[in-house]
Amino acid sequence: MTSTPDNAATADAASSASPDELAHFNRLAKQWWDSDGPFASLHAINPLRMAFIETHSDAGDSRVLDVGCGGGILAEALARSGAAVTALDLAEDVVEVARDHAPDHLDINYRVADITRFAPEHAGAFDVVTCMEMLEHVDDPARIIEALAEAVHPGGHVFLSTLNRNAKSWLLGIVAAEYLLNMVPRGTHDHRQFIRPGELARMGRAAGLKPIASTGIVYNPLTRAFSLNDLDLDVNYLMAFQKDS
Repeated sequence: MTSTPDNAATADAASSASPDELAHFNRLAKQWWDSDGPFASLHAINPLRMAFIETHSDAGDSRVLDVGCGGGILAEALARSGAAVTALDLAEDVVEVARDHAPDHLDINYRVADITRFAPEHAGAFDVVTCMEMLEHVDDPARIIEALAEAVHPGGHVFLSTLNRNAKSWLLGIVAAEYLLNMVPRGTHDHRQFIRPGELARMGRAAGLKPIASTGIVYNPLTRAFSLNDLDLDVNYLMAFQKDS
């Protein structure tokens, strides 16, 4: 495993994430790999994210960019599948946790870097780009998607996940998940920043990305298990894109 700091990234933080958002995740950094802790749901859904990625791309043996990597849950899974992974995040404490956790044999290059600065310097360098559970935390998701599209080569794939914006997602994604079931740390989400699937698809098309698949991540409170459901994008959902050739 290698890791490269980006000393200019801190000055760019405001371009992709607010200081309050970064502080929120930095405070929780040391709990990232506690599978029963505040990020338990990320651990639980990670196999589903990987299944969706592997269904719609050849992520293994590919050059993969994971943006908003957090503590490295997805980055490590991608690397274990055989990918050479570059993983970016602006929360410095969280990136440090990711670096410390990853075994040396995994090919992961963790960087504290802003994708809007990183992408122009690495245009078309990646086969697959992922950005999971991040777009609902930024003020300008369209700008982020443009940068993701710039980083992937023509014909390559981009995978996004976020939360739908409707009454059901407010009830389940915030009230239930944050305050009743304690599945997500309180204050993690702002419903106003959730993104409808149609909006996400339009932002992708505007950036030269063609939507090719989507599915919902559905939680069953009786079994306490997550599953993929192509017909239910009401709350959490994934969307796959392919860059125009």
